[in-house]
Amino acid sequence: MRLIQQIKTQFNIWALLSFIFITIILLPTTLIAIQFFGEANENWYHIREYLLIDIISNTVILLVFTALTTTIIGTSLAWIVTVYKFPFRSFFKWGLILPLAIPPFIGAYTYHGIVNYTGFIQSTLRNSFGIQMDQKFFSIMSLEGTIFIFTMFLFPYVFVITKSFFENQSSSIIENARLLGSSSFGIFFRIVLPISRAAIIGSITIVMLEVINDYGVVKYYGIQTFITSIFQTWFAMGDKDSAFKLAGTLMVVVIMILLLEKIVRGRKQFSFSSTKIRPIQPTQLKGLKAWIAFSYCFFIFSFGFMIPFIQLISWMLMTYERILSKEFYILVGNSFFTAAIASMFIVVIGLIIANYSRIHRGLFPKFLSRVTVLGYSVPGAVIAIGVITIFLALDRYLSSLFTMFSIDTTFVLRTSLVMLISAYIIRFLAVGYNSIEAGFEKVGIRFTEASRTLGSSTIKTFFKVDIPMVKGAIFGGFILVFVDILKELPLTMLLQPFNFQTLATRAFRYANDEMISEAASASLLIILVSAVCIFFFHRILDRGEQR
Repeated sequence: MRLIQQIKTQFNIWALLSFIFITIILLPTTLIAIQFFGEANENWYHIREYLLIDIISNTVILLVFTALTTTIIGTSLAWIVTVYKFPFRSFFKWGLILPLAIPPFIGAYTYHGIVNYTGFIQSTLRNSFGIQMDQKFFSIMSLEGTIFIFTMFLFPYVFVITKSFFENQSSSIIENARLLGSSSFGIFFRIVLPISRAAIIGSITIVMLEVINDYGVVKYYGIQTFITSIFQTWFAMGDKDSAFKLAGTLMVVVIMILLLEKIVRGRKQFSFSSTKIRPIQPTQLKGLKAWIAFSYCFFIFSFGFMIPFIQLISWMLMTYERILSKEFYILVGNSFFTAAIASMFIVVIGLIIANYSRIHRGLFPKFLSRVTVLGYSVPGAVIAIGVITIFLALDRYLSSLFTMFSIDTTFVLRTSLVMLISAYIIRFLAVGYNSIEAGFEKVGIRFTEASRTLGSSTIKTFFKVDIPMVKGAIFGGFILVFVDILKELPLTMLLQPFNFQTLATRAFRYANDEMISEAASASLLIILVSAVCIFFFHRILDRGEQR
């Protein structure tokens, strides 16, 4: 009742538009929930009886062990880079983020190409040293290999978030612990880890959601998970009802992860008791300790970025003459066009919702801001199924509506880019919205209120005052979304129109057809664009910290 009362008092054009956008975001997941409780068919009974246990166990194993390994690597690297000075520390502060530029499915086929029978390692052992190795020692296409791939290319999520948290802590905490006789290990395990629990758990949740959403790695390595099962049920069997059941079951897993995050975080909060805070000053390491720190960072950087990047360059030099054709440039155009259009829509929608939520206080604006981030927690395959069903219904409606004009609209929407871009908006709105919301929080509402007091309308204030002040956040949100869409695979694979491919889908198809060298050019372009954006944001963050 209170929520309805607030909606009535705060209703305006911003509220209306925000409500429409939120409804669109919720529609696919609501549809999945409804269909999940529908009548089951024989295929679903077979899947539930013979396959579901393996699907759940594989998914849980990947989630648990990837969370564990990324936590160990990400937090340890964040602590070393924040607290100590050692050779090339400034490089590793942003270099250890670079593995995020490599989509896990690209890392998966690259490492398989490196360690297989014709790869660099075994070829060198045979040709240079005359050593024949048992193939089982080089088998990476397994659960263990999949965990390795996810760890190497997802640990930067933990590294970035925990490093940011460590850098904002007061140095007095560590200094007091040292005065009381605690060692570096004791300080890390007994003080730093407990107070950074929220940051670590939040970053692990992101990693786990990325693992659940992945299709390329598990498909290429032959691991049966929810995403591969949804693809097989939908494409191979043409059974949308069973696909709905699998998608609904996967949503239950996602909800359990989010609830577990809340439980593990608990209600404990740590805050500063004084406004005079001196950030942690890194301690200079010397001799062996300095080179141990450097070696650890370089080892992880090599496996997470340098080795696969060098291998991709080698493959690209072997194949670029026949790959860099007119068709390749069409792929580049397709990828950049869809990413740019979807990113622009996301920025506009994010601006509208964030502006409404900051100006008005209460349950309804708070509800809107919370629901906005829902799409990112929903796996791409689940969103795709919901979007396909909605657009099929729209096509049927349009078909019956335009029959009087003898116009065939049976496949107007379901075979267009509208469906793909709509799914991108639902999936990645949270990324753009968070950036814009952070920008609005920094500037506050004082200037907006001053403009309204001087007689400017809400619309004029929005364009003349609000947008200029958060243009950096808008541009940042656009770039982040652009890169995410450029790397997106499951949504694009399910929803791309006929005879339409992107760099990500073409690279995956080449790799899936065992044409690994041919996949290198498309993969490198994705990586280079992502790496440039990562470097750009690192420089912006560094300047912000210095100010």
